[in-house]
Amino acid sequence: MPLPDTMRQVRFDGAGGPEVIKLETAAVPQPGSGQVLIEVVAAGVNRPDCLQRAGGYPPPPGATAIPGLEVSGRIVALGDGVSELSVGDEVCALVASGGYAEYCVADSALCLPVPGPLSLLEAGGLPENYFTVYDNIFTRGGLVAGETLLVHGGSSGIGSTAIQLAKHAGAIVYATAGSPEKCDFCRSLGADAAIDYRSQSFDEEVKRLTEGKGVDVILDMVGGPYIARNISLLAMEGRLVQIAFLQSSKVDIDLMPVMLRRLSITGSTLRPRSVALKAKIADALRQNVWPLLEKGAVRPVVHATFPLEQAREAHELMESSAHSGKIMLEIRR
Repeated sequence: MPLPDTMRQVRFDGAGGPEVIKLETAAVPQPGSGQVLIEVVAAGVNRPDCLQRAGGYPPPPGATAIPGLEVSGRIVALGDGVSELSVGDEVCALVASGGYAEYCVADSALCLPVPGPLSLLEAGGLPENYFTVYDNIFTRGGLVAGETLLVHGGSSGIGSTAIQLAKHAGAIVYATAGSPEKCDFCRSLGADAAIDYRSQSFDEEVKRLTEGKGVDVILDMVGGPYIARNISLLAMEGRLVQIAFLQSSKVDIDLMPVMLRRLSITGSTLRPRSVALKAKIADALRQNVWPLLEKGAVRPVVHATFPLEQAREAHELMESSAHSGKIMLEIRR
């Protein structure tokens, strides 16, 4: 069937809170060389979307200002040079922006097949979390079987992905979360221990759990005062991987432990990287993680689903931190 000329999409009417989220009609985009056009079924809602809305995380140069970093759906058009995909293929894709819309352009190298056991809605919640977690825990953090991982925010989309992938890789996993219910959620995904940071000192608990040794890798998205506390909890040759800052990125810390225990502090952002660099992560996921999804060994957990016209409510839920797992926009069935 011929494509429509227009579509619905979300835009931000300036920088601010969820009240700046607006729904508008716009022209359907066209795929460029090496790209595909996806008729979007679902789009994931992520913390960086809220940060962009607040004015703190602009899209890379040349990318649309329409929010949304991951989508799933059906390919309806191919750009020049695309031969490995076909019109009608069901895919999920990592995108630099543009996911909150009925149609979205994606680089063909960043499209992955929908794993057999998953619905298109569930698959829409894979790319941003799985690209981020795999690259930061295994590539940058170097986590291997038998090591220990501490995941802050274990009930988030990132956290729930990290727990599952690390456990399947043979690691011992500890997670922090903000309520007894969220701690139960982390344990249900395989966490060996979950620490309610509102009622317990995660420092003391980790030291107790590791008999004072500390953990090998920490995945943190909080920053601020957590940074010094994380460093104190790293074992010899431990690695701190910073992927976000819900609190400040500027802290006064003592780096002597880094020297004495030969620690590594690293971190990354995903969105500004080149397509070629992201494609390397996609290839690693295709080889090492997609078989696990096909077998049902790991899975995304969807907490809540909203229609596109309720993107404001989806952002309010995200910023309330009341969710466990993914928040999704279902754009069409």
